Amino acid sequence: MSKPTPISGFPEWTPAQRMIEQYVLDRIRSTFELYGFAPLETRAVEPLDQLLRKGETSKEVYVIRRLHGDPEGPSGDDTLGLHFDLTVPFARYVLENAGKLNFPFRRYQIQKVWRGERPQEGRYREFLQADIDIVDRDTLAPHYEAEMPLVIGDALRSLPIPPVRIQVNNRKICEGFYRGIGLTDPEAALRAVDKLDKIGPAGVTELLATTAGASEAQAKAVLALAEISAPDPSFADAVRGLGVSDPLLDEGVEELVRVVETAAAHSPGLCVADLRIARGLDYYTGTVYETQMIGYERFGSVCSGGRYDNLASAGNVRFPGVGISIGVTRLLGLLFGADALSVSRSVPTCVLVAVTSEEQRPASNRVAEALRARGIPTEVSPSAAKFGKQIRYAERRGIPYVWFPGTDGAPDEVKDIRSGDQVPAVAGEWTPPQADLKPLVG
Repeated sequence: MSKPTPISGFPEWTPAQRMIEQYVLDRIRSTFELYGFAPLETRAVEPLDQLLRKGETSKEVYVIRRLHGDPEGPSGDDTLGLHFDLTVPFARYVLENAGKLNFPFRRYQIQKVWRGERPQEGRYREFLQADIDIVDRDTLAPHYEAEMPLVIGDALRSLPIPPVRIQVNNRKICEGFYRGIGLTDPEAALRAVDKLDKIGPAGVTELLATTAGASEAQAKAVLALAEISAPDPSFADAVRGLGVSDPLLDEGVEELVRVVETAAAHSPGLCVADLRIARGLDYYTGTVYETQMIGYERFGSVCSGGRYDNLASAGNVRFPGVGISIGVTRLLGLLFGADALSVSRSVPTCVLVAVTSEEQRPASNRVAEALRARGIPTEVSPSAAKFGKQIRYAERRGIPYVWFPGTDGAPDEVKDIRSGDQVPAVAGEWTPPQADLKPLVG
């Protein structure tokens, strides 16, 4: 068999990186549960027509066929696709299970998603997301939009990663402003502004003219709004200073002020109002979020989301919601690439139990069982080689302790192979220092 060729965009972490990922997921999960979010997992596939409700995603959805041997396969509405993110599957789940759920429904979901985009640093075709959403029936109180950054701020602050800044905007501000200056296609204008970082002001001006029918004066006003940014409610005065009036604009400003004030009271500096944040997906209707790691801003957002009112509806019943998603693989990939995260050892094992001879392996197994029963990660040496070889085996794997079973009535002893200290020990009593019990991530 020839050597396999890696497939770009489908990361496979090393065991050490995987342990870091598991640590990160545990911390994120713990924070989500502290805020009362319940776990959920949905299926990996959705009907293609449902996946394409989101906006500009059709070229990035992986379409699958039910049978590999069926070249025709299902078509049309019966075609399935791997989910592009977790929001659309969650909306579908809410509609299917509305009669069993208690509203407002708070859920977190940590799951893989797939996107057929061009792989590059921090961007993958298969990756892990950690989402939270709050959904209610008919109406959703705006204070939930102010709660999202608090949860994410606490979750990311619990990790050994650089500080983050959450950029927030409100789609009502943009749409109300665009209407106020006479633009008839606010969604096209939003999509144009969403490309500001990629194509610059001149490119956005041209795009506004061709897709939203904006005049030179209207495009200038749109860009003036996008330039407004502040870490406090002063952004509201800057918006009003542009001299545009519209009820939806006023409503959006009021809601965004609440988000910024709530975040500042919880964690000063966490949020900044940035009116260039548009989020290109069509279903957002209120507050939108993008999160950057300080020092990694050039890679864009590692956590994003927003308020949606019309994604889940059945007849006259709507289920508005607000959600935000941490791109776990994206975040970790950037940090792994910069060698900015490490783990104290490459295996979970804390103790290696030496084997004096193959005939005595059962005695070593009993020691290991006693240590594991007390929550101490333990493995038994793979061979009854000389003790020097068994110690070197532990050193290569980063295992801090080697346990030597006693023979001929002598007590067992445990050796810290880093310091060389060796002391008598009893498997039912000895405990390593807390710092050595599990690998440390930093």
